[in-house]
Amino acid sequence: MKTWNQLFIRQGFILEEKSPNEFICTNEKKENVEFLLKSLDVANVDYTFWNDVLTIDNPPISEKQWLEAVDFRGRGVSEIIGLEEPKVFELDTYISGVIRELNRLGLYTIACCDGHEKRQPHIYFHKETNMEKVMKLFRALRVNVHLSQSRSHRVAFRMNREQLLDLAENMRKVQIDWLEQEEQYIQKMVFLQELEQLLSVSGESGNEEDIRAVVYEKLKPYVDHITVDRYGNLLAQKTYKTGRGPTILLNAHLDTVEAFAPGRTIVKQGAIWSSSEGILGADDRAGVAVLLEIAKWLDTSSFNGTIKFVFTVEEECGLVGARNLEEYFLWDVDAAIVVDRRGSGDIVTSCSTIQPFCDIRYGQFFEQVARDIGLTHWTCTAGRSSDTRIWAEHGIQSVNLSAGYEWEHTDDEILNTDACYGTVQLIQAVLNQWRDFSTMLRNLRRGDRNDVCYVGRNDLRRVDRKVVKVERVSKVKSKQME
Repeated sequence: MKTWNQLFIRQGFILEEKSPNEFICTNEKKENVEFLLKSLDVANVDYTFWNDVLTIDNPPISEKQWLEAVDFRGRGVSEIIGLEEPKVFELDTYISGVIRELNRLGLYTIACCDGHEKRQPHIYFHKETNMEKVMKLFRALRVNVHLSQSRSHRVAFRMNREQLLDLAENMRKVQIDWLEQEEQYIQKMVFLQELEQLLSVSGESGNEEDIRAVVYEKLKPYVDHITVDRYGNLLAQKTYKTGRGPTILLNAHLDTVEAFAPGRTIVKQGAIWSSSEGILGADDRAGVAVLLEIAKWLDTSSFNGTIKFVFTVEEECGLVGARNLEEYFLWDVDAAIVVDRRGSGDIVTSCSTIQPFCDIRYGQFFEQVARDIGLTHWTCTAGRSSDTRIWAEHGIQSVNLSAGYEWEHTDDEILNTDACYGTVQLIQAVLNQWRDFSTMLRNLRRGDRNDVCYVGRNDLRRVDRKVVKVERVSKVKSKQME
């Protein structure tokens, strides 16, 4: 369920949120405020409006109900004349939020269409608009658009009109001065805002409902299928391009070791974040943020294959969510990437000296990719328990990557946000090399399975199959075991 603020942003109203049910309307045009109040009346929402302050007495309604309230026959016109701030009711219902955000950022428009489910949504920009900034913004937000060669100020969206609502919400996070920076800067700043939001939602082991709902809403636009299993794990899946590449499991856990202290704030000292009181919760909200960023990036990436997302519950009290995951979800998984490790450069390939997570060559692939993109500090190492153990027990080649936090489970917990974003970059680089990744996995399946190994820093040991046996469990064998 969207909040009132989200519903307003996605439709194009520019209000200042004072509280979840109270909004200051002084920065919005009179005509838009009048249309907003009229739409609330149509939706049978109780509110008061006094001295430019809107107070809503009802809980948020569904977005379907809200869209029905703001829509009417004949809504939307073909042109927005001049540089005057547009009126919401003059814009097509699904693109009004995007238009208002573009104009807020100084990227002025003159015409638009949300496609009406018959053609691609498109926007015509004012002749004085800097189209390089327009395209940089859309690339930074992972939006698949096409700039017309014949009409240089026309942009078409390769998406359905419902996705325009999500785009408007993402654009609200962008600040005007960001457009003077490089594309990657904008991407990182949006990522940090998402990370901060995730760190604001409490959810200790056994009480993950709120954070799961937030992650569900953020992930849903970017996957083909999404569900919550009977134990409470959040599962999702999407096939990209032809799907002929590998099937990769991406995993982080939703729970924190304890609830967040009421009223705590996030203290920022440059790239280092901490909590004013109690734990920060970067274990594993940082991992969750990384995977949500990957989900957004994948749509415009070169990756060809299938990605399965697993956000587990109750990891902190014994990997309970992962242990109770329905086995069928793992049957076709070729490899797993977990983001739930302290530090800034660890590729964890085993649980201490007890259990290997993968063949050494799998970990070395990540090392090589990191070096190729200039992240030379990433190194294979042994680690501690995590959900990675469960995927390895299913015979899946698995690694656990650093998420940037330190001193987890204590009041001294910190998060290096630069390191956290570096994990995003590493996973992107690995998935961009999906052909080499597939070849490496194929060679591992064909190679000598009598030996597996784990890696510690400057320490490579061979473990005989008689001691540790890690092999894929086939569907047939799984059925027999049941």
